[in-house]
Amino acid sequence: MSTAETGRRAETVDTEAGPARITWLPAESPKNARLVLAVSHGAGGGIETRDLRALAAALPAHGVTVALVEQPWRVAGKKLAPAPKTLDTGWRGLWPALTAAGLPVVAGGRSAGARVACRTAAELGAHAVLVLSFPLHPPGKPEKSRKDELLGSGVPTLVVQGGNDPFGRPAEFPPGEYEITEVPYGDHGFAVPKKSGLTEDQAMEILTAAVTAWLSTLV
Repeated sequence: MSTAETGRRAETVDTEAGPARITWLPAESPKNARLVLAVSHGAGGGIETRDLRALAAALPAHGVTVALVEQPWRVAGKKLAPAPKTLDTGWRGLWPALTAAGLPVVAGGRSAGARVACRTAAELGAHAVLVLSFPLHPPGKPEKSRKDELLGSGVPTLVVQGGNDPFGRPAEFPPGEYEITEVPYGDHGFAVPKKSGLTEDQAMEILTAAVTAWLSTLV
C-alpha cells in the first residue's frame, strides 16, 4: 500500500448546496508537497472512475496532494446532477477546505466537474485547471458548443481528451491558450477498445504522464 493510501482520509464539508466530501490522498513526503490537485467527478458517476483513480495513485509520489471531491448531490445519494449553478455553489463552498494547507490549488474535474472548474477558476484564485473529458458539445450536436467555458478559465489549463470522445474529439477543439493531450481511441470515460492495441493501463499511463509533466511546470 502506498504512503498516500495509508494517509487517505475523508473530510465532510458543509456548503450552501449541502454537505460535500473530500477524500485526501497526501503527497508521499508532506514536507515536500508542492501543490494540491482537487478533482471532481462528472454528472454520471463518482470518484471511482478510472482516470481519477489513476491520478490519485500516481501523483502523490511527485509531491502532489490529491483531493477527490464529491459534490453534495453524490454525498446525498442522488442519481441526477443538479443545475450548473448548484454545482458551482457546492464547489465554491469546498474551496476554503482545499486551500487550508496554504498550497497552490489546481482545480480540476472530469466532464461536468471540468466545466465547474473552468467556470470558477479565476473567481476562486485557482492556480491552474485540469480538464478531463471536457464535454465540448452534446453527442451529435457540435453546434451547441461549450467552448466559452473552456476558453474563459483565465488560468493555465490542460485538457486530456479521448480520441473517440463523442462529446468532442481533440480535433474539434478551438484554438486557445490551453494545452491538450489525446488519449488515443479513448471514449468519454477513457475506455479503449481491445482492437486498438492499447490497454487500459497504457491509456492511463498516457494520461498520468501528461498530467504529471504539466503539473511540474506550474511550481
